[in-house]
Amino acid sequence: MNKTFVTKMPNHIGAFLKASKCFASLGINITRVSYNKAVDSHMLFIDAEGTPQQLEKAADELTAIGYLQCADDNRSIVLLEFKLKDEPGSVTAILELISAHNFNISYISSQENGTEYQLFKMGLIVDSSDKISTFIEEAKKLCNVRVIDYNHADNIYDNSFFYDTFVKELTSAMNISAESKNELFVNTNLAMQILNESGVSPYRTFESISRFSELLAASRGNNFSPRVTFHNVTDNTSITLIEPPCGSNTTIIKSDGEYLFVDTGYACYKDEMLSVIRSIVPEFDHIEKKCFVTHADVDHCGLLPLFDTVYASAKTAECLRLESRSENGFRERNPLHKPYVRICKELTSYTAVDPQKLAVIGSEREIHQLIEQTGFFELGELRFELYEGKGGHLAGESMLIDFEHHIAFTGDIFVNIKDMTAHQAQYNRYAPILMTSVDTDRELCAAEREAFFQRLGVGDWQIFGGHGGKKSYIVSNEQM
Repeated sequence: MNKTFVTKMPNHIGAFLKASKCFASLGINITRVSYNKAVDSHMLFIDAEGTPQQLEKAADELTAIGYLQCADDNRSIVLLEFKLKDEPGSVTAILELISAHNFNISYISSQENGTEYQLFKMGLIVDSSDKISTFIEEAKKLCNVRVIDYNHADNIYDNSFFYDTFVKELTSAMNISAESKNELFVNTNLAMQILNESGVSPYRTFESISRFSELLAASRGNNFSPRVTFHNVTDNTSITLIEPPCGSNTTIIKSDGEYLFVDTGYACYKDEMLSVIRSIVPEFDHIEKKCFVTHADVDHCGLLPLFDTVYASAKTAECLRLESRSENGFRERNPLHKPYVRICKELTSYTAVDPQKLAVIGSEREIHQLIEQTGFFELGELRFELYEGKGGHLAGESMLIDFEHHIAFTGDIFVNIKDMTAHQAQYNRYAPILMTSVDTDRELCAAEREAFFQRLGVGDWQIFGGHGGKKSYIVSNEQM
């Protein structure tokens, strides 16, 4: 991982030597140093390469010895990245715009990367958040621009500028309402406070949220390309698996002419998903729309408002009712997770389902074993047993298992990482940041997953997880 440190070197002999020793002691490689005495006699840019943990430790140590200090003269460095075509003169228009705004350039870094674009990093010395905001808006008419210096000494020249710029970046392609932008602003601020109080550099977290937003936007419209596969169970029962680039799988079960959907994906892909669904179920707009939701995570519940009946475990229904009253859902009860979940909801246009549509299946009780059978559910010729987990992924998590036909729907208790598409795998690298972890209790979830596989009887199983392709799984007599 590479990171640029914007440092303010103390005015004494051997100052850079001290910084160099700091990096060396942590095993970090300095790849570039930029200094312009005419602009600022103390400001030094250091590009460093190391692990996220090493770079975070370096920031702490440099702060302790006085090297990451905000300017005393009300000026600040804003580090920007410009995505420019790799052709002669491409940077000229940006330089002319910088000159027109009277900004000093204190740092430039660029290199070819084997594509038709180059990424130019430029550090601009500014004394007004309004000026740099105006500049960025004008620059975006010329090329893609993003703010990449989220912090130096974990302090921003102007926090309101940072939050406003960050929110604009997140919402630029997602058609977010003014109310949602304000909610994003508030929760970005809250996330920064939590990170600062925890002593964690916000760079990686906010970088990942930006990448997550970019992936969401890049998969909209004509770029929405889910993997769709068809699986036979009997002559009268079939399953269609829809795997969108971002978000959970949606499964359509058809048995004896009846339809049941399992999970629904993100709300921001409503139009795209409806187009796919109607191509598979032409009569979709005229049938009774029924959905079983495995758990109350935003990427599984986004399209629930489209359905007439939503089947859920008692705990999942409880969470969805809380959200319908604008109260904290289960994940939001954890203050460390709350701002990230709220950011995800705003970016994906999440709206809670009408609680009148909820139909609880299974008994309501505390789960003491890793997974417990809590009820039954029938669809056409299928006879499902409902199992509820202890809450390793999320309280209320449920699975449907048909032991006669050897099919199972697991939600996120099981995720088929090995058979993800390239787009799914890329999304999966960034999505966990929005809840700081995918699972409420990773070890407990792993134990639940093992208990699920141990529960399966002899036969050839088709297992449909929350993400990734269908898993074919054979249980032999020797395993029992």
